[in-house]
Amino acid sequence: MTCDIVLATHNARWIHTSFGLRSLRANLGALRERSEILEFQLSDWAADVVEQVLAKQPRIVGIGVYVWNATQALQVVRTLKQVAKDTVVVIGGPEVSHEADQQEICALADHVVQGEADVAFRELCEQLLRGEAPAKFVEAKTPHYTDLQSPYDEYTDADIAHRIIYVESSRGCPFTCEFCLSALDVPVRKPELELFLEAMQRLLDRGVRHFKFVDRTFNLGIESSARILRFFRERWVKGMFLHFELIPDRLPEALRTEIAAMPAGGLQFEIGVQTLDDATSERISRRQNVAKLEENVRWLRANTSAHLHVDLIVGLPGEHEASFARGFDQLWALGPHEIQVGILKRLRGTPIIRHDVEHAMAYAQQPPYDVLQTAAMPFATIQRLKRFARFWEIVANRGNWTETLPLLLQGDSAFAQFAEFSTWLFERTAAPTNIALVKLARWLWQWLVEHRELDEALVGAAMMRDYTRCGRSDFPECLLPFAQGKSAQAKPSQANSGERQDPVGGVGASRQARHGI
Repeated sequence: MTCDIVLATHNARWIHTSFGLRSLRANLGALRERSEILEFQLSDWAADVVEQVLAKQPRIVGIGVYVWNATQALQVVRTLKQVAKDTVVVIGGPEVSHEADQQEICALADHVVQGEADVAFRELCEQLLRGEAPAKFVEAKTPHYTDLQSPYDEYTDADIAHRIIYVESSRGCPFTCEFCLSALDVPVRKPELELFLEAMQRLLDRGVRHFKFVDRTFNLGIESSARILRFFRERWVKGMFLHFELIPDRLPEALRTEIAAMPAGGLQFEIGVQTLDDATSERISRRQNVAKLEENVRWLRANTSAHLHVDLIVGLPGEHEASFARGFDQLWALGPHEIQVGILKRLRGTPIIRHDVEHAMAYAQQPPYDVLQTAAMPFATIQRLKRFARFWEIVANRGNWTETLPLLLQGDSAFAQFAEFSTWLFERTAAPTNIALVKLARWLWQWLVEHRELDEALVGAAMMRDYTRCGRSDFPECLLPFAQGKSAQAKPSQANSGERQDPVGGVGASRQARHGI
Protein backbone atom coordinates (compact mmCIF):
# COMPACT_ATOMS: atom_id res chain seq x y z
CA MET A 1 0.00 0.00 0.00
CA THR A 2 1.33 3.44 -0.90
CA CYS A 3 0.88 6.66 1.07
CA ASP A 4 1.80 10.32 0.76
CA ILE A 5 3.49 10.64 4.16
CA VAL A 6 5.78 8.14 5.87
CA LEU A 7 6.74 8.76 9.49
CA ALA A 8 9.89 6.84 10.39
CA THR A 9 12.42 6.47 13.18
CA HIS A 10 14.90 4.06 14.73
CA ASN A 11 13.88 2.95 18.21
CA ALA A 12 16.54 1.95 20.74
CA ARG A 13 15.11 -1.58 20.79
CA TRP A 14 12.38 -3.42 18.91
CA ILE A 15 10.19 -3.62 22.00
CA HIS A 16 10.04 0.18 22.20
CA THR A 17 7.42 2.21 20.38
CA SER A 18 7.72 5.80 19.20
CA PHE A 19 5.29 7.95 21.16
CA GLY A 20 6.39 10.99 19.13
CA LEU A 21 5.45 9.50 15.75
CA ARG A 22 2.07 8.40 17.08
CA SER A 23 1.41 11.90 18.36
CA LEU A 24 2.26 13.32 14.93
CA ARG A 25 0.01 10.91 13.06
CA ALA A 26 -2.89 11.44 15.43
CA ASN A 27 -2.69 15.17 14.73
CA LEU A 28 -2.41 15.06 10.94
CA GLY A 29 -6.12 15.78 10.58
CA ALA A 30 -7.40 15.03 7.08
CA LEU A 31 -3.93 13.80 6.11
CA ARG A 32 -3.88 11.04 8.70
CA GLU A 33 -5.30 8.40 6.34
CA ARG A 34 -2.64 9.32 3.80
CA SER A 35 0.16 8.51 6.24
CA GLU A 36 1.88 5.48 7.76
CA ILE A 37 4.34 4.84 10.58
CA LEU A 38 7.45 2.71 9.96
CA GLU A 39 9.71 1.86 12.90
CA PHE A 40 13.18 0.35 12.80
CA GLN A 41 15.91 -0.90 15.12
CA LEU A 42 19.39 0.53 15.51
CA SER A 43 20.86 -2.53 13.83
CA ASP A 44 18.86 -2.01 10.61
CA TRP A 45 21.04 -0.89 7.69
CA ALA A 46 20.29 2.47 6.10
CA ALA A 47 19.78 1.01 2.61
CA ASP A 48 17.24 -1.50 3.96
CA VAL A 49 15.37 1.25 5.80
CA VAL A 50 15.27 3.45 2.71
CA GLU A 51 14.08 0.53 0.60
CA GLN A 52 11.12 -0.06 2.94
CA VAL A 53 10.30 3.65 3.09
CA LEU A 54 10.39 4.13 -0.68
CA ALA A 55 8.24 1.04 -1.22
CA LYS A 56 5.37 3.21 0.10
CA GLN A 57 6.07 5.76 -2.67
CA PRO A 58 5.79 8.70 -0.26
CA ARG A 59 5.94 12.34 -1.25
CA ILE A 60 7.05 13.32 2.26
CA VAL A 61 9.23 11.37 4.70
CA GLY A 62 9.30 12.57 8.31
CA ILE A 63 12.18 11.23 10.41
CA GLY A 64 12.43 11.41 14.20
CA VAL A 65 15.99 12.15 15.37
CA TYR A 66 17.11 11.50 18.95
CA VAL A 67 20.47 11.19 20.64
CA TRP A 68 20.34 7.38 20.50
CA ASN A 69 19.57 7.20 16.75
CA ALA A 70 21.31 10.30 15.38
CA THR A 71 23.97 8.30 13.54
CA GLN A 72 21.44 5.98 11.91
CA ALA A 73 19.13 8.88 10.99
CA LEU A 74 21.99 10.70 9.26
CA GLN A 75 22.79 7.61 7.19
CA VAL A 76 19.14 7.26 6.17
CA VAL A 77 18.81 10.91 5.14
CA ARG A 78 22.06 10.74 3.18
CA THR A 79 20.80 7.70 1.29
CA LEU A 80 17.35 9.17 0.66
CA LYS A 81 18.81 12.32 -0.86
CA GLN A 82 21.06 10.22 -3.09
CA VAL A 83 18.44 7.83 -4.50
CA ALA A 84 15.16 9.77 -4.18
CA LYS A 85 15.93 13.42 -4.72
CA ASP A 86 12.30 14.35 -5.36
CA THR A 87 11.10 12.92 -2.04
CA VAL A 88 10.78 15.69 0.55
CA VAL A 89 12.67 14.82 3.75
CA VAL A 90 11.51 16.47 6.97
CA ILE A 91 13.41 15.88 10.20
CA GLY A 92 12.55 16.78 13.77
CA GLY A 93 13.03 15.71 17.36
CA PRO A 94 15.24 16.80 20.26
CA GLU A 95 18.55 16.14 18.50
CA VAL A 96 17.84 18.59 15.65
CA SER A 97 15.83 21.17 17.58
CA HIS A 98 19.04 22.88 18.72
CA GLU A 99 22.41 23.70 17.11
CA ALA A 100 20.95 22.82 13.72
CA ASP A 101 23.55 24.91 11.89
CA GLN A 102 26.26 22.54 13.13
CA GLN A 103 24.69 19.31 11.87
CA GLU A 104 25.13 17.62 8.50
CA ILE A 105 21.69 16.00 8.76
CA CYS A 106 20.05 19.44 8.95
CA ALA A 107 21.94 20.61 5.89
CA LEU A 108 20.83 17.53 3.93
CA ALA A 109 17.15 17.60 4.93
CA ASP A 110 14.63 19.68 3.02
CA HIS A 111 12.94 20.90 6.20
CA VAL A 112 13.73 20.87 9.93
CA VAL A 113 10.93 21.18 12.48
CA GLN A 114 12.26 22.42 15.81
CA GLY A 115 10.26 21.93 19.01
CA GLU A 116 6.99 20.10 19.69
CA ALA A 117 5.86 19.29 16.17
CA ASP A 118 2.34 17.87 16.73
CA VAL A 119 0.69 20.80 14.91
CA ALA A 120 3.61 22.29 13.01
CA PHE A 121 4.31 19.07 11.09
CA ARG A 122 0.72 18.86 9.89
CA GLU A 123 0.79 22.49 8.74
CA LEU A 124 4.08 21.91 6.92
CA CYS A 125 2.70 18.82 5.15
CA GLU A 126 -0.40 20.73 4.07
CA GLN A 127 1.78 23.43 2.54
CA LEU A 128 4.01 20.93 0.77
CA LEU A 129 1.13 18.93 -0.66
CA ARG A 130 -0.43 22.15 -1.98
CA GLY A 131 2.78 22.80 -3.90
CA GLU A 132 3.94 25.68 -1.73
CA ALA A 133 7.57 26.30 -0.71
CA PRO A 134 7.80 26.70 3.08
CA ALA A 135 10.93 27.84 4.87
CA LYS A 136 13.57 25.20 5.52
CA PHE A 137 13.56 25.73 9.29
CA VAL A 138 10.19 25.62 11.06
CA GLU A 139 10.11 26.78 14.67
CA ALA A 140 7.10 24.99 16.10
CA LYS A 141 4.85 26.96 18.40
CA THR A 142 4.17 25.14 21.63
CA PRO A 143 0.71 23.61 21.19
CA HIS A 144 -2.06 23.88 23.74
CA TYR A 145 -2.58 20.40 25.12
CA THR A 146 -6.36 20.73 24.87
CA ASP A 147 -6.02 21.30 21.11
CA LEU A 148 -4.23 18.00 20.51
CA GLN A 149 -5.70 14.69 19.47
CA SER A 150 -4.94 11.69 21.66
CA PRO A 151 -2.23 9.40 20.20
CA TYR A 152 -3.35 6.22 21.98
CA ASP A 153 -5.53 4.84 19.19
CA GLU A 154 -2.38 4.80 17.02
CA TYR A 155 -1.11 1.79 18.98
CA THR A 156 -1.89 -1.33 16.94
CA ASP A 157 -3.04 -4.64 18.33
CA ALA A 158 0.45 -5.99 17.63
CA ASP A 159 1.96 -3.12 19.64
CA ILE A 160 -0.30 -3.91 22.56
CA ALA A 161 0.47 -7.61 22.42
CA HIS A 162 4.25 -7.38 22.16
CA ARG A 163 5.69 -3.92 22.84
CA ILE A 164 6.00 -1.19 25.48
CA ILE A 165 3.10 1.23 25.56
CA TYR A 166 4.11 4.79 26.45
CA VAL A 167 1.64 7.31 27.85
CA GLU A 168 1.92 10.86 29.20
CA SER A 169 -0.24 12.72 31.68
CA SER A 170 1.85 15.90 31.45
CA ARG A 171 4.48 17.63 29.35
CA GLY A 172 7.26 19.92 30.42
CA CYS A 173 9.26 20.39 33.61
CA PRO A 174 9.50 23.31 36.05
CA PHE A 175 13.11 22.55 36.95
CA THR A 176 16.27 23.85 35.31
CA CYS A 177 18.87 21.08 35.69
CA GLU A 178 21.50 22.10 33.17
CA PHE A 179 22.32 18.63 31.85
CA CYS A 180 18.72 18.03 30.74
CA LEU A 181 16.69 19.28 27.80
CA SER A 182 13.88 19.84 30.27
CA ALA A 183 15.82 22.92 31.38
CA LEU A 184 14.61 24.52 28.14
CA ASP A 185 10.98 23.50 28.52
CA VAL A 186 8.02 25.74 29.01
CA PRO A 187 6.00 25.15 32.20
CA VAL A 188 4.22 21.85 32.79
CA ARG A 189 1.05 21.32 30.76
CA LYS A 190 -1.54 18.61 31.19
CA PRO A 191 -4.44 17.13 29.24
CA GLU A 192 -7.93 17.31 30.68
CA LEU A 193 -7.77 14.56 33.29
CA GLU A 194 -11.12 12.92 32.52
CA LEU A 195 -10.28 12.65 28.83
CA PHE A 196 -6.88 11.18 29.68
CA LEU A 197 -8.44 8.56 31.95
CA GLU A 198 -10.98 7.70 29.26
CA ALA A 199 -8.05 7.04 26.91
CA MET A 200 -6.41 4.84 29.56
CA GLN A 201 -9.66 2.91 29.88
CA ARG A 202 -9.67 2.27 26.14
CA LEU A 203 -6.16 0.89 26.38
CA LEU A 204 -7.16 -1.31 29.31
CA ASP A 205 -10.15 -2.57 27.34
CA ARG A 206 -7.80 -3.47 24.48
CA GLY A 207 -5.65 -5.54 26.80
CA VAL A 208 -2.82 -3.18 27.77
CA ARG A 209 -1.37 -4.18 31.13
CA HIS A 210 2.00 -2.42 31.12
CA PHE A 211 1.93 1.39 31.10
CA LYS A 212 5.16 3.40 30.96
CA PHE A 213 4.51 7.05 31.84
CA VAL A 214 7.03 9.41 30.24
CA ASP A 215 6.08 12.41 32.39
CA ARG A 216 9.21 14.07 33.68
CA THR A 217 7.47 15.15 36.86
CA PHE A 218 4.63 12.70 37.54
CA ASN A 219 4.31 13.60 41.23
CA LEU A 220 4.37 17.37 40.74
CA GLY A 221 0.58 17.70 40.63
CA ILE A 222 -0.42 15.67 43.67
CA GLU A 223 -4.17 15.66 43.06
CA SER A 224 -3.91 14.37 39.50
CA SER A 225 -1.14 11.90 40.41
CA ALA A 226 -3.23 10.43 43.22
CA ARG A 227 -6.26 10.24 40.95
CA ILE A 228 -4.32 8.34 38.27
CA LEU A 229 -2.98 5.83 40.80
CA ARG A 230 -6.47 5.34 42.22
CA PHE A 231 -7.88 4.84 38.70
CA PHE A 232 -5.50 1.95 38.03
CA ARG A 233 -5.87 0.47 41.52
CA GLU A 234 -9.65 0.29 41.13
CA ARG A 235 -9.19 -1.60 37.83
CA TRP A 236 -6.25 -3.72 38.89
CA VAL A 237 -5.83 -7.13 37.29
CA LYS A 238 -3.09 -9.70 37.50
CA GLY A 239 -0.05 -8.75 35.45
CA MET A 240 -0.60 -4.99 35.53
CA PHE A 241 2.57 -2.88 35.70
CA LEU A 242 2.98 0.90 35.96
CA HIS A 243 6.21 2.89 35.56
CA PHE A 244 6.51 6.50 36.74
CA GLU A 245 9.34 9.00 37.10
CA LEU A 246 9.27 10.72 40.48
CA ILE A 247 10.72 13.95 41.81
CA PRO A 248 12.67 12.45 44.72
CA ASP A 249 11.98 15.03 47.42
CA ARG A 250 8.24 15.48 46.89
CA LEU A 251 6.02 12.78 48.41
CA PRO A 252 3.27 14.35 50.55
CA GLU A 253 0.86 12.30 52.63
CA ALA A 254 -1.95 12.28 50.07
CA LEU A 255 0.29 10.63 47.51
CA ARG A 256 1.86 8.28 50.05
CA THR A 257 -1.59 6.99 50.91
CA GLU A 258 -2.31 6.10 47.28
CA ILE A 259 1.10 4.53 46.71
CA ALA A 260 0.83 2.40 49.84
CA ALA A 261 -2.58 1.15 48.73
CA MET A 262 -1.34 -0.11 45.34
CA PRO A 263 -1.24 -3.91 44.90
CA ALA A 264 2.11 -5.62 45.31
CA GLY A 265 4.42 -6.20 42.39
CA GLY A 266 3.06 -3.78 39.82
CA LEU A 267 4.64 -0.41 40.53
CA GLN A 268 8.05 0.93 39.50
CA PHE A 269 9.45 4.35 40.30
CA GLU A 270 12.40 5.87 38.47
CA ILE A 271 13.90 8.39 40.86
CA GLY A 272 16.31 10.87 39.33
CA VAL A 273 18.78 11.64 42.10
CA GLN A 274 21.73 12.39 39.74
CA THR A 275 23.96 13.76 42.52
CA LEU A 276 23.88 13.98 46.30
CA ASP A 277 26.63 16.59 46.48
CA ASP A 278 25.13 19.95 47.41
CA ALA A 279 27.84 22.01 45.70
CA THR A 280 27.38 20.07 42.45
CA SER A 281 23.60 20.45 42.61
CA GLU A 282 23.93 24.19 43.05
CA ARG A 283 26.47 24.41 40.24
CA ILE A 284 24.08 22.80 37.73
CA SER A 285 20.97 24.66 38.96
CA ARG A 286 19.40 21.54 40.44
CA ARG A 287 17.03 22.15 43.35
CA GLN A 288 16.96 19.12 45.63
CA ASN A 289 16.31 18.56 49.35
CA VAL A 290 18.61 15.64 50.16
CA ALA A 291 17.21 15.02 53.63
CA LYS A 292 13.67 14.80 52.26
CA LEU A 293 14.87 12.60 49.39
CA GLU A 294 16.41 10.13 51.81
CA GLU A 295 13.31 10.13 53.99
CA ASN A 296 11.08 9.44 50.97
CA VAL A 297 13.20 6.56 49.64
CA ARG A 298 13.31 4.97 53.08
CA TRP A 299 9.56 5.33 53.37
CA LEU A 300 8.97 3.77 49.95
CA ARG A 301 11.17 0.79 50.83
CA ALA A 302 9.56 0.28 54.22
CA ASN A 303 5.91 0.85 53.37
CA THR A 304 5.38 -0.13 49.73
CA SER A 305 6.24 -2.93 47.32
CA ALA A 306 7.28 -0.48 44.58
CA HIS A 307 10.43 -1.33 42.65
CA LEU A 308 12.83 1.62 43.10
CA HIS A 309 15.23 2.53 40.31
CA VAL A 310 17.45 5.49 41.23
CA ASP A 311 19.81 7.38 38.92
CA LEU A 312 23.28 8.84 39.50
CA ILE A 313 25.38 10.69 36.90
CA VAL A 314 29.16 10.41 36.51
CA GLY A 315 31.07 13.46 35.30
CA LEU A 316 28.98 16.44 36.38
CA PRO A 317 30.97 19.70 36.41
CA GLY A 318 33.20 19.95 39.45
CA GLU A 319 32.22 16.63 41.03
CA HIS A 320 35.17 14.46 42.06
CA GLU A 321 35.18 10.69 42.28
CA ALA A 322 35.21 10.97 46.08
CA SER A 323 31.94 12.90 46.24
CA PHE A 324 30.37 10.62 43.64
CA ALA A 325 31.43 7.64 45.77
CA ARG A 326 29.86 9.19 48.88
CA GLY A 327 26.62 9.70 46.98
CA PHE A 328 26.66 6.10 45.75
CA ASP A 329 27.19 4.83 49.29
CA GLN A 330 24.36 7.04 50.57
CA LEU A 331 22.00 5.60 47.98
CA TRP A 332 23.09 2.01 48.57
CA ALA A 333 22.36 2.45 52.28
CA LEU A 334 18.79 3.49 51.42
CA GLY A 335 18.18 0.09 49.82
CA PRO A 336 16.87 0.82 46.30
CA HIS A 337 16.42 -2.17 44.01
CA GLU A 338 18.57 -0.63 41.26
CA ILE A 339 21.14 2.15 41.07
CA GLN A 340 21.55 3.27 37.47
CA VAL A 341 25.03 4.75 37.04
CA GLY A 342 24.87 6.97 33.97
CA ILE A 343 27.58 8.92 32.18
CA LEU A 344 26.97 12.65 31.60
CA LYS A 345 26.00 13.45 28.02
CA ARG A 346 26.19 16.86 26.40
CA LEU A 347 22.75 16.95 24.83
CA ARG A 348 22.43 19.60 22.15
CA GLY A 349 21.05 22.87 23.46
CA THR A 350 21.46 22.15 27.16
CA PRO A 351 22.99 24.88 29.36
CA ILE A 352 25.64 22.49 30.70
CA ILE A 353 28.06 23.96 28.13
CA ARG A 354 28.49 27.08 30.24
CA HIS A 355 30.86 25.03 32.44
CA ASP A 356 33.08 23.84 29.60
CA VAL A 357 35.94 26.27 30.16
CA GLU A 358 35.96 26.59 33.94
CA HIS A 359 35.69 22.84 34.55
CA ALA A 360 37.63 21.68 31.46
CA MET A 361 34.73 19.60 30.19
CA ALA A 362 35.56 17.40 27.18
CA TYR A 363 32.87 15.39 25.40
CA ALA A 364 32.85 12.81 22.63
CA GLN A 365 32.04 14.45 19.30
CA GLN A 366 29.75 11.64 18.19
CA PRO A 367 26.39 10.64 19.72
CA PRO A 368 25.60 10.10 22.53
CA TYR A 369 28.24 12.74 23.42
CA ASP A 370 29.51 11.10 26.62
CA VAL A 371 31.79 13.18 28.81
CA LEU A 372 35.43 12.14 28.33
CA GLN A 373 37.07 14.05 31.14
CA THR A 374 36.65 17.02 33.44
CA ALA A 375 38.99 19.02 35.62
CA ALA A 376 37.74 16.95 38.58
CA MET A 377 37.69 13.58 36.80
CA PRO A 378 40.56 12.75 34.40
CA PHE A 379 39.97 10.53 31.38
CA ALA A 380 41.30 7.45 33.18
CA THR A 381 38.84 8.01 36.04
CA ILE A 382 35.88 8.38 33.68
CA GLN A 383 36.91 5.17 31.92
CA ARG A 384 37.10 3.26 35.21
CA LEU A 385 33.67 4.54 36.22
CA LYS A 386 32.21 3.55 32.86
CA ARG A 387 33.41 0.01 33.52
CA PHE A 388 32.05 0.23 37.06
CA ALA A 389 28.66 1.17 35.57
CA ARG A 390 28.67 -1.72 33.06
CA PHE A 391 29.62 -4.32 35.63
CA TRP A 392 27.19 -2.91 38.20
CA GLU A 393 24.41 -3.33 35.65
CA ILE A 394 25.32 -6.99 35.12
CA VAL A 395 26.04 -7.98 38.71
CA ALA A 396 23.65 -5.81 40.72
CA ASN A 397 20.83 -4.34 38.63
CA ARG A 398 19.79 -7.52 36.84
CA GLY A 399 18.74 -9.00 40.17
CA ASN A 400 20.50 -12.34 39.77
CA TRP A 401 22.78 -12.01 42.81
CA THR A 402 20.59 -10.51 45.52
CA GLU A 403 22.05 -12.66 48.31
CA THR A 404 25.61 -12.61 47.01
CA LEU A 405 25.74 -8.84 46.48
CA PRO A 406 25.83 -7.90 50.21
CA LEU A 407 28.86 -10.18 50.60
CA LEU A 408 30.52 -8.49 47.64
CA LEU A 409 29.89 -5.00 49.02
CA GLN A 410 30.48 -5.51 52.72
CA GLY A 411 32.94 -3.04 54.22
CA ASP A 412 33.13 0.66 54.94
CA SER A 413 32.23 1.67 51.36
CA ALA A 414 30.09 -0.30 48.93
CA PHE A 415 31.46 1.88 46.13
CA ALA A 416 35.08 1.09 47.02
CA GLN A 417 34.39 -2.63 47.27
CA PHE A 418 32.69 -2.82 43.89
CA ALA A 419 35.23 -0.52 42.22
CA GLU A 420 38.01 -2.89 43.25
CA PHE A 421 36.05 -5.90 41.99
CA SER A 422 35.25 -4.07 38.74
CA THR A 423 38.93 -3.42 38.04
CA TRP A 424 39.81 -7.03 38.80
CA LEU A 425 36.98 -8.33 36.61
CA PHE A 426 37.91 -6.08 33.70
CA GLU A 427 41.32 -7.75 33.57
CA ARG A 428 39.61 -11.09 32.96
CA THR A 429 36.87 -10.44 30.40
CA ALA A 430 36.81 -9.10 26.87
CA ALA A 431 33.00 -8.86 26.91
CA PRO A 432 32.09 -6.51 29.79
CA THR A 433 28.45 -6.18 28.70
CA ASN A 434 27.74 -9.83 27.93
CA ILE A 435 29.08 -12.25 30.53
CA ALA A 436 27.47 -15.66 30.76
CA LEU A 437 25.95 -16.28 34.18
CA VAL A 438 27.94 -19.47 34.76
CA LYS A 439 31.21 -17.67 33.99
CA LEU A 440 30.25 -14.74 36.22
CA ALA A 441 29.54 -17.22 39.02
CA ARG A 442 33.08 -18.60 38.72
CA TRP A 443 34.57 -15.11 38.92
CA LEU A 444 32.40 -14.12 41.88
CA TRP A 445 33.52 -17.25 43.71
CA GLN A 446 37.15 -16.60 42.89
CA TRP A 447 36.93 -12.99 44.07
CA LEU A 448 35.01 -13.67 47.27
CA VAL A 449 36.71 -16.88 48.39
CA GLU A 450 40.22 -16.73 46.97
CA HIS A 451 40.82 -12.98 46.91
CA ARG A 452 38.67 -11.71 49.78
CA GLU A 453 39.06 -14.96 51.75
CA LEU A 454 35.43 -15.13 52.85
CA ASP A 455 34.07 -18.35 54.31
CA GLU A 456 33.42 -20.91 51.55
CA ALA A 457 30.24 -22.21 53.16
CA LEU A 458 28.79 -18.70 53.53
CA VAL A 459 29.61 -17.73 49.95
CA GLY A 460 28.58 -21.09 48.48
CA ALA A 461 25.18 -21.10 50.20
CA ALA A 462 24.37 -17.54 49.10
CA MET A 463 25.52 -18.07 45.53
CA MET A 464 23.68 -21.38 45.23
CA ARG A 465 20.40 -19.82 46.37
CA ASP A 466 20.85 -17.03 43.84
CA TYR A 467 21.82 -19.39 41.04
CA THR A 468 18.93 -21.80 41.52
CA ARG A 469 16.46 -18.93 41.92
CA CYS A 470 17.47 -17.88 38.40
CA GLY A 471 16.26 -21.30 37.22
CA ARG A 472 19.75 -22.50 36.32
CA SER A 473 21.04 -26.03 36.64
CA ASP A 474 24.39 -25.67 34.85
CA PHE A 475 26.24 -25.31 38.13
CA PRO A 476 29.88 -24.22 37.87
CA GLU A 477 32.36 -26.55 39.52
CA CYS A 478 32.81 -24.27 42.52
CA LEU A 479 29.11 -24.55 43.43
CA LEU A 480 28.68 -28.30 42.96
CA PRO A 481 29.53 -29.07 46.62
CA PHE A 482 26.57 -26.87 47.62
CA ALA A 483 24.05 -28.41 45.21
CA GLN A 484 22.55 -30.48 48.07
CA GLY A 485 21.60 -33.51 46.06
CA LYS A 486 20.33 -31.69 42.97
CA SER A 487 20.36 -34.03 40.01
CA ALA A 488 21.72 -31.55 37.48
CA GLN A 489 25.34 -31.81 36.39
CA ALA A 490 27.52 -28.86 35.59
CA LYS A 491 28.04 -28.38 31.89
CA PRO A 492 31.62 -28.54 30.56
CA SER A 493 33.50 -25.25 30.72
CA GLN A 494 33.84 -23.28 27.50
CA ALA A 495 37.59 -22.73 27.23
CA ASN A 496 38.48 -19.05 27.30
CA SER A 497 35.20 -17.96 25.68
CA GLY A 498 35.05 -14.18 25.92
CA GLU A 499 38.21 -14.00 28.07
CA ARG A 500 41.36 -12.05 27.46
CA GLN A 501 44.53 -14.13 27.07
CA ASP A 502 46.64 -11.18 28.25
CA PRO A 503 44.98 -9.07 30.95
CA VAL A 504 45.01 -5.35 30.29
CA GLY A 505 44.17 -2.70 32.21
CA GLY A 506 28.00 4.67 29.26
CA VAL A 507 25.54 3.34 30.78
CA GLY A 508 22.40 5.35 31.04
CA ALA A 509 19.44 4.64 28.95
CA SER A 510 17.79 7.43 27.25
CA ARG A 511 14.14 7.09 27.67
CA GLN A 512 12.07 7.36 24.53
CA ALA A 513 11.36 11.08 24.02
CA ARG A 514 7.82 11.90 23.10
CA HIS A 515 7.81 15.16 21.18
CA GLY A 516 8.98 16.09 17.71
CA ILE A 517 9.38 13.65 14.84
